[in-house]
Amino acid sequence: MEFTVYLAGQIHDDWREKVRKTAKERDLPIHFVGPQENHERSDRIGEEILGPQPNKRLTDDAASDINNFRTQLLLEKADAVIALFGESYKQWNTALDAGLAVQADKPLILVRPESLIHPLKELSNQANVTVETIDQALAVLSYVYE
Repeated sequence: MEFTVYLAGQIHDDWREKVRKTAKERDLPIHFVGPQENHERSDRIGEEILGPQPNKRLTDDAASDINNFRTQLLLEKADAVIALFGESYKQWNTALDAGLAVQADKPLILVRPESLIHPLKELSNQANVTVETIDQALAVLSYVYE
């Protein structure tokens, strides 16, 4: 049985690649989806599709509309969500995606370091499982297949 898991979180480093690699090493039949990982493309997609916008706010709004469409479609089709919170980048998109997962009643694994226990306490209580590392999140998924 193959599951689809949405990987919610910042797109500034290769954490998703680590998830995919570790899942493959564990021989987990999981298909991963998530936001557009090419940051420039994500920022430009509104103008690529809709054409030049008159100012930065409208450029951002056009890109956000299309990125939000992508997120909603992929997240709603996913069987579960892993939301990674880290300390290196602002985590607004991660919080939005995790909230959407809770609202859509999607099983949610929240990954957050110990330093974010307090700021994420309410969201953590809404998640099905809260862990501190990506490896722990994948161990949870491995357990499903036992």
